[in-house]
Amino acid sequence: MAELSPISVAFLVFPNVTQLDLTGPAQVLSRLGNTTLNLVWKDKSPVPTDAGFPLLPTATFEEIDQVDILCVPGGLGTMEMMQDETVLAWLRKVAAKAEWVTSVCTGSLLLAAAGLLKGYKSGCHWASIDQLAFFGATPVRARIVEDRNRFSGGGVTSGIDFALALAARIRGEDFAKFIQLSIEYDPNPPFNAGSPDKVEPEILERYYKMIDAAVPDREAKVKAIAKSLGF
Repeated sequence: MAELSPISVAFLVFPNVTQLDLTGPAQVLSRLGNTTLNLVWKDKSPVPTDAGFPLLPTATFEEIDQVDILCVPGGLGTMEMMQDETVLAWLRKVAAKAEWVTSVCTGSLLLAAAGLLKGYKSGCHWASIDQLAFFGATPVRARIVEDRNRFSGGGVTSGIDFALALAARIRGEDFAKFIQLSIEYDPNPPFNAGSPDKVEPEILERYYKMIDAAVPDREAKVKAIAKSLGF
């Protein structure tokens, strides 16, 4: 096999991130070969996730200003990050030179808030996808959305799907299949309840109540954030 070209990957990590948004695609992309992967935050102190355990950043904003792949996960902390100019400025700087600008779940809203999805199609978690339009992006309800050098996954687990699709674009389909085999990614869930159009109405209502309790008036708040950012 010919020597693989080097690839650098940066994942934004932030308080109350959904860890699987990050760790799923990170596991896939780390297997691209000749790859450097960093979790980037303002400092290197442990960052709490919404799963109750922390992730440890490997680099700071000051240390990472150029990568081949930028990936932004989502989570309950996304809305706060959308109002953090330090975070938005770093995303703009790194995205300007990145070959691929990517996201998982509500991470696309953070990219959108930074002005990086205006005029682009993008995916997002099904419960938040319509909010992309507030920032001039075109919402697409799919597990994988590609528009030029923007790659996005839908909610949480779709991060693995998007990362495999991106791996195929970078190293070829056979290489991506090899990665998929190596992690035994062969989904066969015990329940057919992974999207709102498949689950029972009472379970869907329960989910909405949980989200509304965690982030009251979230759609109105995101719309207000978009307005404050000039969209």
